[in-house]
Amino acid sequence: MIKAHAVPVPSDSVLAPLYVGADLLDAFAIHLPAGASGDLEVLARIAFERQAGWIRMLTWVRDAVMATVGVKSSRAIGAAAAARGLQVIGYLPLLSKSAGELVMGGDDRHLDFRAAILLRTGAAGGRELVVVTVVHCHNRLGRTYLAVIAPFHRTILRANLERAVRVMEG
Repeated sequence: MIKAHAVPVPSDSVLAPLYVGADLLDAFAIHLPAGASGDLEVLARIAFERQAGWIRMLTWVRDAVMATVGVKSSRAIGAAAAARGLQVIGYLPLLSKSAGELVMGGDDRHLDFRAAILLRTGAAGGRELVVVTVVHCHNRLGRTYLAVIAPFHRTILRANLERAVRVMEG
């Protein structure tokens, strides 16, 4: 089974200016199987739209807990973006797309979140899907939230990438 792994954050990402002072900054990559799509939007949808049941359950818990302090639910984030005419992947608004990079994310009262998805040539010559995450917290609520969810974030991101490769392999 192909495993997702941590990689250095790409210096050429459009998110690079946001790296400075980030409260969370990470990047993970996974080797793509031969024949996988080269379309970043297709790859992002495979990785983030049909998540495992345990991830959906954690998201439900997150939404229920954060609603008590006035933070938008994942569903509300997606619905608000769609109402503004933005495409949504999973529940995240698609903010920009170029041939080499797709950026999703959103801002809320507690933090700003961005995720970039890039397609790269891997060390062994194959293609890798790279996901970069940048978070800037605005207040104590954001820092507390991030401290609680950061370990889950990393586990979920790796699981999404690994599941996406399994889907692509058939």
